[in-house]
Amino acid sequence: MSLKKVALWIFIITLTLFASACPKRVKIGEIKADPGRFENKDVAVAGTVTDSYGISVPFRDEKGGIYEIEDESGSIWVVTDRAVPGKDIQLGVKGRIERGFTYKGKNYGLVLIEEGRKYRKD
Repeated sequence: MSLKKVALWIFIITLTLFASACPKRVKIGEIKADPGRFENKDVAVAGTVTDSYGISVPFRDEKGGIYEIEDESGSIWVVTDRAVPGKDIQLGVKGRIERGFTYKGKNYGLVLIEEGRKYRKD
């Protein structure tokens, strides 16, 4: 096999692995309409932060909280171990869907456990 063919096969295999590793981007309304289909599965959503509650202690590594993200189809609470984003920030979030989540005594029901986020560049 020629070097070009080997390089092509390596490229195809690498591309396939990266494509299959990315979670499927879905509308929040789809998740809310059929939560059982998405529960404990990795998904990606994009939208605007509408509300947030967090903790950030200076000089300590304590961060985290919960924030709500909304797209044109609905909204969902996102649980994070990072600093929460501010209101009106546009971003994409990937993570795992879970039901029955309680934070500081309040049950938020269906949530997205954040595994990563990307801020939208204007």
